[in-house]
Amino acid sequence: MRKLPYFLEKYFWDVDFPGIDKKTYSAFIIERILEFGDKKSIRWMMNSFNLDEIKEVIIASRILSKKSANFWQIIFKIERDNILCFRKPSLQKQKMIWKY
Repeated sequence: MRKLPYFLEKYFWDVDFPGIDKKTYSAFIIERILEFGDKKSIRWMMNSFNLDEIKEVIIASRILSKKSANFWQIIFKIERDNILCFRKPSLQKQKMIWKY
């Protein structure tokens, strides 16, 4: 089990911090740091995960705020149309088929 550095504990307030495995929960860790991280945590993330893995999390995440996703999209030069959190939700109100 690859444990996380203690200074990252503040980003994982809602989970059992000692139980977070870096390899198993990499997408979760990257999302949290992208959303809430400071310079030190971002530097750690960049050294701990490869660039393609970080970009994939940005593209696939629906949890990132639009503000954070926009920032990282510019930093990593990712096509905006590829990022899921910018897409409109697929849940649209359906027309009534049968009126009682």
